[in-house]
Amino acid sequence: MPHHAARTSEAARAARWAGALLCLAVAAIHVVDQGGITATRDPRYVGVAYHVLEIAAVAAAVLLLVGLVRPGWLLAAGVAVGPLLGYVLSRGPGLPDYRDDIGNWTEPLGLASLAVEGALLLLSVPLFLRSLRRASY
Repeated sequence: MPHHAARTSEAARAARWAGALLCLAVAAIHVVDQGGITATRDPRYVGVAYHVLEIAAVAAAVLLLVGLVRPGWLLAAGVAVGPLLGYVLSRGPGLPDYRDDIGNWTEPLGLASLAVEGALLLLSVPLFLRSLRRASY
C-alpha cells in the first residue's frame, strides 16, 4: 500500500473514532440531562425524543466503528442537528407544553451539548458528502 493511502486510511479511522466518541458524548449528555437512563422528560414527546436521540447516537457510533461510513455519517449528522434544533426552539419560542427552558441559553450542560453537537456536525457532514462520491460504503 502506498504511503499516502496508509495515511488516508489512518485518518479515516481516526475520524470514525472521533465521530463515534462524539455520538456517545451526545447520548451521555442527554442521559444526564434527563436524570438517568431510565428517567424521562416531560412532556412525553420530549422524553421520547431524548430516548430516540440516545439510541440513534449509539447506533451511529456502532455504524462508524464497524466501517459502515455512509449510513454512519448520515445518522451522526442527524444526531448533531436534532438536538441543536431542539436547543434553539426550546430556549427561543419554546415548545408545546414545554416552556421551562425559554431564555435559558447559558445552562452549562446545554453549552457542553452545543459544543459536542457542533463538533459532530462539522465532522459528519463533509465526511458524509465525501462518502457519496465514493463507489462503496
